[in-house]
Amino acid sequence: MANPQHRLPENVPGDFFVDSSCIDCDTCTQLAPRIFHDHGDQCSVFHQPKTVDETRLAMMSLVACPTGSIGTTQKHNAHLGIDAFPLLLDENVYFCGFTSEASFGGWSYLVTRSASAGGNLLIDSPRYASQLVKRFDAMGGVREMLLSHKDDIADHELFRKRFDCSRVMHAADGAGRLGIERIIEGEEPVELDDDILAIPTPGHTRGHVVFLYRKKFLFTGDHLAWSPNRKTLTAFRSVAWYSWAEQIRSMEKLLAYDFEWVLPGHGDIHHDDAASMHQHLERCISWMKS
Repeated sequence: MANPQHRLPENVPGDFFVDSSCIDCDTCTQLAPRIFHDHGDQCSVFHQPKTVDETRLAMMSLVACPTGSIGTTQKHNAHLGIDAFPLLLDENVYFCGFTSEASFGGWSYLVTRSASAGGNLLIDSPRYASQLVKRFDAMGGVREMLLSHKDDIADHELFRKRFDCSRVMHAADGAGRLGIERIIEGEEPVELDDDILAIPTPGHTRGHVVFLYRKKFLFTGDHLAWSPNRKTLTAFRSVAWYSWAEQIRSMEKLLAYDFEWVLPGHGDIHHDDAASMHQHLERCISWMKS
């Protein structure tokens, strides 16, 4: 729980606040950009909620915060935030909320599918919260977990035990050591089923993988995201822990694929038509090479 005695001085006066335990994962600034902003090394409230919708977004941010760094001085119905997750993004693709400190607030996603279509997919791991688990149950459980890389796996083992789901991960990120059921090797793309393609993209880590669903939704882990400042796709050189040169090469591989959504673990989501996304990707690669 956020501590009002540790309220950051950058917060505007009022009900909602962020305390000094904030790790600057930017989950709140993405969910509620009218309320929270990044003031440097941490986030704070720059506009107190005034409407029902703004209060709901602030409560969603409170629930999603991986470190419990968002608090209030007044009492609110917690279910305003809890019941909003998983949050529908488009078609049958949801943002899970309930981010985990173990993944530095990395975002995870749920794809709902009928049993005949292969069952529900969980892309990367959220925090194992009872409220979220109940929602997963109501939505058909989890049949398979797709893990993009080793530092966004959070509570994957708890979800595996709860839903008896199989996990997919690349060997080069320690999948064997983790007991992963379906291990990807090498750099060739792998068709996991009729709808999902796993594309190895080393760079951020040696075994990083992105997942392309229905040639429309690209789940990018820490490989690719949207830059609101540059207004195009971007990568993060400061966290290219394995190799920036390899990340550039991996990015060039993605030019062969059509997609309309970029759904990252860190960084901003973006949606556009496939042709525009291709242009943004070319621009990103040119910037990376420069």
